[in-house]
Amino acid sequence: MTTLYDFEIRSLQGKELNLSSYKGKVVLVVNTASKCGLTPQYEGLQALYEKYKDQGLVILGAPCNQFANQEPGDAGAIEGSCLVNYGVSFPITEKIDVNGKNAHPLFAYLKKAAPGTLSNAVKWNFTKFLVGKDGQAIKRFAPTTKPESIVADIEAALAA
Repeated sequence: MTTLYDFEIRSLQGKELNLSSYKGKVVLVVNTASKCGLTPQYEGLQALYEKYKDQGLVILGAPCNQFANQEPGDAGAIEGSCLVNYGVSFPITEKIDVNGKNAHPLFAYLKKAAPGTLSNAVKWNFTKFLVGKDGQAIKRFAPTTKPESIVADIEAALAA
């Protein structure tokens, strides 16, 4: 059975990140964008990370430019936006596709494991996938779902 731990992705700095290093942790995977109306969710994601990282939560941001060209910058611009504007300290991946024939295999897996409404496609920036300690996707959250409103799901996953 496929799990989150079967995938690798490059960090924003270009280093291989083997997701098996997150075994036993709860992971929230989020496709992000720097120039989106939902970009302020970075603040809420960072707050979740700070509150729960010592209990085993990892947030993995995956910049994507597939929605209205809202992540047009290179790695330096993305890093500057995340760090300078929002103080993000959780891991950020290289810019990837989440839909279509060039979708990163991680997102192909997540979309199938936690289907969406009407279709499995990621519909917009800041779609969130919660993955349990066993590497299995638990739930998908809509882009407009604020990070603070998924606390109960995160706490349940951490307690499992």
